[in-house]
Amino acid sequence: MTDVWTKELADLVGEERLLLGFDQVDKLSKDYYWYSPVLEPLLRDKRADAIVIPETEEQVASVLSFAYHHGIPITTRGSGTGNYGQAVPLEGGIVLDLSRLNAVQEVTEEYARVQAGVRLGALEKLLRMQGKELRIYPSTFMKATVGGFVCGGSGGIGSITWGDLWDGNVLEAVVYTLEETPRRLTINGPELAAYIHNYGTNGILTELKIPISTKVSWGQTVVQFDDFEAAYRFSHAVASDDSIRKRLVTSIEWPIPSFFKPIGKHLEPGASACLLETEEGTENALADHAALFGGRIGYVIPSDQYHKTIGLSDFTWNHTTLWALKTDPSLTYLQAGFHPVDFPRQIGQIKAEFGDEVLLHFEFMRSAGVIVPAALPILRYTTHERLYEIIAFFRSIGVGINDPHTWMLEMGGHGQIEAMLAAKRTNDPRSLLNPGKLQIPAAQETIGSDER
Repeated sequence: MTDVWTKELADLVGEERLLLGFDQVDKLSKDYYWYSPVLEPLLRDKRADAIVIPETEEQVASVLSFAYHHGIPITTRGSGTGNYGQAVPLEGGIVLDLSRLNAVQEVTEEYARVQAGVRLGALEKLLRMQGKELRIYPSTFMKATVGGFVCGGSGGIGSITWGDLWDGNVLEAVVYTLEETPRRLTINGPELAAYIHNYGTNGILTELKIPISTKVSWGQTVVQFDDFEAAYRFSHAVASDDSIRKRLVTSIEWPIPSFFKPIGKHLEPGASACLLETEEGTENALADHAALFGGRIGYVIPSDQYHKTIGLSDFTWNHTTLWALKTDPSLTYLQAGFHPVDFPRQIGQIKAEFGDEVLLHFEFMRSAGVIVPAALPILRYTTHERLYEIIAFFRSIGVGINDPHTWMLEMGGHGQIEAMLAAKRTNDPRSLLNPGKLQIPAAQETIGSDER
């Protein structure tokens, strides 16, 4: 980026919203890609030329028009809690940090309308003060933004009841295109599929309408087992019991619980653990299920302490990976989807093949209404070849893998790629939005250019 462009950009958005210092730019060009030993060496030196932190949609549109005229790539950032390099600019340019678009615009009984930079933790706190709550959110919710979750996430806490982002958990989005004169689009219905988990490759989301639910008093319970099979069978039984209202059902193989230092004194050494968030008053039902599988109720956090201290969700989903990495940096992870019924056989085959080289934990969730065991297995990284041997084995026994060791959407396995490509060809004719993350086939790119 030349000095002329820098001055023009400063005049456009104001010097206070333009960051050019090396340390600031380097920090805001990163996310949690270092979870992956494959991505870390490839992305550590990638950085933007400038960071722009707009405070209004008008400023967003101005920056996009500026980028179009100068051919400058735009990479969108929320809070940078993604794990696949979603927010890392591969070709320099501008990182558009939307954290100051953080207004809660409307809350009704059914939904919240917010700007993309609203933090999920702050929104959850506000909603619970009003007798409501989020339906789903990631384990990083205290930092993660609504826009970042929609554009880079999939499911999380609450998914056992409400499913993932594609299960009606996004109602509407305001999207800006990157054209000579950026258009402001209001997207809803089936068209939303093109913008969920899109990494900002085909439009900039500035506002979202998400469904909310009635506040529940959530108790948190650890149930412990002598073996992992009993733990995951118990979790499946609880996940399938519609008489128990729940927000989190996670089963974790030992020694993963030994990584959880903040709650370690509450956990039995050598025991597999199930971490649960269930409605206050369901304690007896949990105890009954536990007894059937030889489990023991352990650590309990009462509902009046919910979100007031470190919670059990801080050790689930991809936070499990974080605790593992803090304990042993040679560990990494996968993202896997197991069969809704035949998963015990798949687990048996994986443990027989890999033993402790692969450690399992399951977050039970509903996907399109079906209860499935989602997994982010922890594994010891040795070589790239061995990592992909493990992935190939998982796939050979019918376990789906969304590869977390690539930044390319079509290889990672999330999202509806054809819908994303169609939107990109229309909304981003110069292919400047987060280039390198969504590949347009050459023939299609030529057609798209000719049509314009």
